[in-house]
Amino acid sequence: MTLSTYPAISTDTGVIRQVLSHSPEIMVVSFRFESGASGRLHSHPHVQSTYVSRGRFRFFRDGEAHELKAGDSLVIPSNTEHGCQCLETGELIDCFTPRRDDFL
Repeated sequence: MTLSTYPAISTDTGVIRQVLSHSPEIMVVSFRFESGASGRLHSHPHVQSTYVSRGRFRFFRDGEAHELKAGDSLVIPSNTEHGCQCLETGELIDCFTPRRDDFL
């Protein structure tokens, strides 16, 4: 697999998603955000780990706000409502277990 295998796609205004790698058990995905863009509140059955590669974000997880900067990470348990707001242009590297088949 190479990055060209999975095209970068716009998922919302100011948000680009690209699958980096996956197996049935795990998936690694890049999300690039422009300042001010948001990841709307949602939930899914997958456990998610988010790593802030660059930028600054405000995450909302189960009604609580968490501000994260480059080098910070956060785990989002299965079926937990979450979302984010990009405070400074950046990139998130998310891991999902099991794989998000809806991203393929």
